[in-house]
Amino acid sequence: MATVWLLCLLAVVWYVGEEINYNFDNELVEISHRMFDIALEHLDEAQALAQAPAQPPSDPLIIPSPGSFGDAEVLYRLVTPQSRVLARSAEARDDMFDVALANGFESNRQWRVYTLRHPKRGIYMQVADPLDERRETVNRTLLGLIVPFLILLPVIAWLLRRSAKKELRVLETLSHEIGLRDGRQLEPIQLDVPPREIAQVQDHVNRLLGRLAQALDVERALAANAAHELRTPLTAARLRLQTALEHGLSRTDVQAAIASLQTLSQRTEKLLQLSRAESSAPFTRGSVDLVQLATTVAREFWMDDAAADRLDLITPASSDPAAPPPTCRGDFDALAIALRNLTENALAYSGNGMVEIRVGPGSEVAVRDSGPGVHPDKLKHLQERHVRQSAQRAGYGLGLSIVTSIAQKHDADLILTSPLPGNGHGFEARLVFKSHLQDN
Repeated sequence: MATVWLLCLLAVVWYVGEEINYNFDNELVEISHRMFDIALEHLDEAQALAQAPAQPPSDPLIIPSPGSFGDAEVLYRLVTPQSRVLARSAEARDDMFDVALANGFESNRQWRVYTLRHPKRGIYMQVADPLDERRETVNRTLLGLIVPFLILLPVIAWLLRRSAKKELRVLETLSHEIGLRDGRQLEPIQLDVPPREIAQVQDHVNRLLGRLAQALDVERALAANAAHELRTPLTAARLRLQTALEHGLSRTDVQAAIASLQTLSQRTEKLLQLSRAESSAPFTRGSVDLVQLATTVAREFWMDDAAADRLDLITPASSDPAAPPPTCRGDFDALAIALRNLTENALAYSGNGMVEIRVGPGSEVAVRDSGPGVHPDKLKHLQERHVRQSAQRAGYGLGLSIVTSIAQKHDADLILTSPLPGNGHGFEARLVFKSHLQDN
């Protein structure tokens, strides 16, 4: 700042110097025009008197300065084109006018001279001004600018340092708050009225902390869920196998152990699905044909004889072949996991009732069953983890939690309805996708 200020100061001094010279030159021009007529009048009077024998015609006429210039001597002279001095002021000397005899300004080492030629009489008027006066005026101007600058510079430096420390104190606070964050403390940073630029940094850091907290929560949840869900089937399988070894291998015990291992496999798959659904890794955003999605999931269940007779697929193409297939934007595999979990829940909790996978209207897909349904008081808690529709039914309480996480990642709504409209029973889980509507 001091350097820029000094450069600006020098530029001002240069400009002021140019203005001073311009004003002095204008003053010389004005004086020369005013003095020309006065000097010629004195010269004519002197030449009239020169006819007397006592007046030597060869000596230049000494003309005093007019009364209007009494506060300063005007240095001038009248000369012929042959450089013969006809008249001059009392203090004028020939060395002051050591310049070419031509109209305009010209300077020598110490004097600034303005020369003006009379348009009719061919006589030149030369007015001289000392350059020292101009230099002194410029120096006084420079001194008047530099002295306040030297006085104010330490004050400004102190104010800038104090202001910078005050403004940067929020950075120290932000750095301290970031340093306090670790795996156990990932709360958002809240600064008291931060500047706009620091507020943007704070927002970005808080979003990063949120993603880290989500990733750590998924990791902790996976460990907790694994410990919670895998302990029972592992213990059951170990006890069954141990009993079979102690009493000889029996078909019942081996089948029970296999069932326990099957339960373990299913629960492991659910936990892995939940981990993927709740992780911070983004899903792909491609165009998903909902009819193809529903058909792919339905075919997996139709391969099971127990579910094949209970599961129906209803698509818009079944009633209106000319209608375009409904689509959404998302991850095909993740949406297949969500639809598969909804179908598993419907088959598990509907008893021997029928289950339908419905596509449409629009960007919607629903799984509907004709089972006993869910009481309205329990309906809003079904999406919580480890909450089962019925304690008498097998399940892990993870299916709807997985579906909820996948729906949130796809900006979709999971709408649960029970009983079905017009019936006293039944249950429906419907996924309504918004991305397709926004794209249109």
